[in-house]
Amino acid sequence: MEGFEQLDISTKNCRVEKKGHVLLVTLARPEAKNALSSQMLLGMYNAWRLLDEDKELRVAILTGEGDTFCAGMDLKSGAEGDEDGAMFQEKMKEIPDLHWQALLRHNQPKKPVIMAAEGYALAGGTEILQGTDLRVAAEDAVFGVTECKRGLFPLGGSTIRLRRQIPYALAAEILLLGRHISAQEAKDWGLINRIAPKGEALQVAYDMALEIAEENAPLSVQAILKSLRENQFDLSEQEALAKEEQLGWTIFATKDSKEGMKAFKEKRKPNFIGE
Repeated sequence: MEGFEQLDISTKNCRVEKKGHVLLVTLARPEAKNALSSQMLLGMYNAWRLLDEDKELRVAILTGEGDTFCAGMDLKSGAEGDEDGAMFQEKMKEIPDLHWQALLRHNQPKKPVIMAAEGYALAGGTEILQGTDLRVAAEDAVFGVTECKRGLFPLGGSTIRLRRQIPYALAAEILLLGRHISAQEAKDWGLINRIAPKGEALQVAYDMALEIAEENAPLSVQAILKSLRENQFDLSEQEALAKEEQLGWTIFATKDSKEGMKAFKEKRKPNFIGE
């Protein structure tokens, strides 16, 4: 997209760019339908850690170059079996779960991640979807967790997260049949938020990102996101509400909270600074 500056944490198969408060992460291996590679995983890991560390960043978009979002693991070589595998394995000695952090299975960033998918988002492509917070798909997008058709297991978290994000029977249909589902089915089932015309998923996702980054208080967004992710099925309603209250009162004590109420009174747009 125009106006984005490429950052030096980018890798051969993952382009990381920044514009204002928005981070854009692009899976860039179109010749292999953006199948996962060690350099792609390293780039994603770098991006998510930067998203947490850079106070100017408020939201990220994850997309794929070309007409495929991500075809999942490279079955010809395995995710770490490419030419850069040795370097990647050295990095994993330092960070053993680097691959899971890259795929949003572990250590999700504290700020929202929006997925923008064109074409196929299969296996790992659908698994990483479940670690994102908002999801836009082009009308031709296709999803599926097809590991059972290859004698494999979806270790990216689908047997846990799908069941928590959509009804059991629908999660079971995706996982046990291993069939492809259309963008419309994914929306009807509650797996994605919006369907865009072909070629426009990134623009729709960017519009959503700007709404978060320029209209909403970043600390409020982060606290709401934390509550959405953490105060769920493993807690009783009473315990979850107590944790929600703790998060909420912390936000009411921020400078942005006072600015938001003052701006409402003065009938102007608030200037949120993330404090």
